[in-house]
Amino acid sequence: MNSHYQQPFEELIAWAIPDSSNVDLLEAKAQYMKVVGDFHEEDRFFENHMTCFLEYFLFDRPRPADNKTPAVAFYEHLLRTAPDKAEEARCFTETVHGLFEVGKCKAHRIVLRELFSEADFEVTERRSILGLNRKDILEARLIPFDGNLLFSQSFLMHPSEVADAIRKEAKRWKKEEPQRHPRELTWECARRLLRLGRYQQIDPQRVYDFELTGN
Repeated sequence: MNSHYQQPFEELIAWAIPDSSNVDLLEAKAQYMKVVGDFHEEDRFFENHMTCFLEYFLFDRPRPADNKTPAVAFYEHLLRTAPDKAEEARCFTETVHGLFEVGKCKAHRIVLRELFSEADFEVTERRSILGLNRKDILEARLIPFDGNLLFSQSFLMHPSEVADAIRKEAKRWKKEEPQRHPRELTWECARRLLRLGRYQQIDPQRVYDFELTGN
């Protein structure tokens, strides 16, 4: 994660998840695993999936108690108790998450196109992301901070050979099932990546064949 918002992010975690036995966290994890699959420590992409879940819990999932995400509730809490810190935390209420196609990769800048809205986002990234190429598809979360868009820690790269299949499925959803939330396809792709990590001998194109059932 970009060090500029590391501290407020850690403060959000400490405030939202005071301990690992947090009932809401455990319920959210069970719900999340129903849509992306059960991931375990021995899985190839375990840390990636855990990070995606944590950010979903903090940034996307409304709390049953007040129907606010932890990020929104934390921001409002700071407005009341420490307004000088609130502005830094506001970025966590404005994240952009989804499936993106990689466009131009310039010096410290990467252009991404969100598959459903087809909106373009220019991301500032000073790290070298190994294996990231134009036309690749990835699940990512973007955080607006200090005038830039930055990658969060959650990052799932889908195999380059299945990028066309994902793009085709996104177009089909928009045309035939516009009522479905784009997040559902993001989770569906994450589920297939989890399966691919466990069964690496299977052709990725078969794992991501959306016309087959049972994948």
